[in-house]
Amino acid sequence: MKLTDFRYEIEGLNIPDTPLEQRDEARLMVLNRAEQTIEHRKFSDIHEYLNEGDVVIYNNTKVFPARLNGKKEKTEADIEVFLLRELQPENMLWDVLVEPARKIRIGNKLYFGEGENELMAEVVDNTTSRGRTIRFLYDGPNEDLYSKLDILGKMPLPPYIEREPRDKDKEQYQTVFATERGAVAAPTAGLHFTDELIEKVKEKGVEFLPVTLHIGWGTFRNVEVEDLTKHRMDSENYFISKDTSDKINTTLKKKKNKVVAVGTSVVRAIETSVMASGMSKMGTGWTDKFIYPPYQFKITEALITNFHRPESTLLMLGAAFAGYDFLMKAYEEAKEQNYRLFSFGDAMLII
Repeated sequence: MKLTDFRYEIEGLNIPDTPLEQRDEARLMVLNRAEQTIEHRKFSDIHEYLNEGDVVIYNNTKVFPARLNGKKEKTEADIEVFLLRELQPENMLWDVLVEPARKIRIGNKLYFGEGENELMAEVVDNTTSRGRTIRFLYDGPNEDLYSKLDILGKMPLPPYIEREPRDKDKEQYQTVFATERGAVAAPTAGLHFTDELIEKVKEKGVEFLPVTLHIGWGTFRNVEVEDLTKHRMDSENYFISKDTSDKINTTLKKKKNKVVAVGTSVVRAIETSVMASGMSKMGTGWTDKFIYPPYQFKITEALITNFHRPESTLLMLGAAFAGYDFLMKAYEEAKEQNYRLFSFGDAMLII
């Protein structure tokens, strides 16, 4: 398939920049692949599609406030630093993007905040045209550094959301599953779950299992090649525990039960973990797995996902799972029915 196969017009569509106050009140479009049917429900109804013995795999990554506004030494020029990933916790080295990049060179010192919350960093390397490696010049423990970042930083909202980040985003752009800090984008399919809904699903005998995949800024990177075989994903760190992989494998052997992935990041993690036997393997590592049609899924048997941007790798993964024609039909129906789209939008369940 080609990049242009995933193009659609977004002008005039319902693209919110904040979530619903009650998360599970989002709309839910249910796609049945076997019957090629589409239902329109609420997300709170999702328990009706899950059965005793099913397992729901969620991403427990936690978004951290990755945008820092500060000053450059001597000139006092305003700068913005976007923290991409921690490289060496023991040395407080970070991979970052900087603006304006032309003014920030190796050896420059950067200042953020003031008083007891002030932080200073030094630029130690150039990585790309906008990329730098910085070292925080801080002699306290890492947890104290993160506490300061929590105070000074702003949440890294998706680039198509034009408003400024707000303090409330630190709660709203975070799933109820979030425990493992390290993402710069939320696994948005998980945003629809509430603690009450999770308990309701568990009461049916459904088990929730965690994986970790720290979503990077590459999730928003444009695909720039028409031939999809030539696109390369950014690598992202993932972890799957023995307990999660064992229970996935037990479920796969039970034909009447299904493995339900909450979001495309979960799909990429569990499909990366596939061994030659077709079973899941515990472990940690980096994945640059790019899933697009046609793709034979080994583990994922149902998918909860949002409505994704045109020409995005997330849309392509959804098309690989649902079937291209069926998914595009569903998107047309979502537009006609005025569904909320993208990160703070409504959800889709593909079974």
